[in-house]
Amino acid sequence: MPFVQVEMIEGRTVDQKRNMVKGITEAICTSLSVPPTAVTVIIRDMAKHNLGKAGKLRCDEVAEPQLARK
Repeated sequence: MPFVQVEMIEGRTVDQKRNMVKGITEAICTSLSVPPTAVTVIIRDMAKHNLGKAGKLRCDEVAEPQLARK
């Protein structure tokens, strides 16, 4: 019974999360030969002030341009 935990910065839509869970579940089912009912995906959204990188909080970083999404 695989459990997958995804930690990411808050801000994704429910539809984006839904698509991610579907894709992760499909990948686990294919690679481990388990049914979808055996796969559990846990999503943990974190606020930008709860993540630091290179000595800076994510909320203190200058906004970076978003890459074009398909």
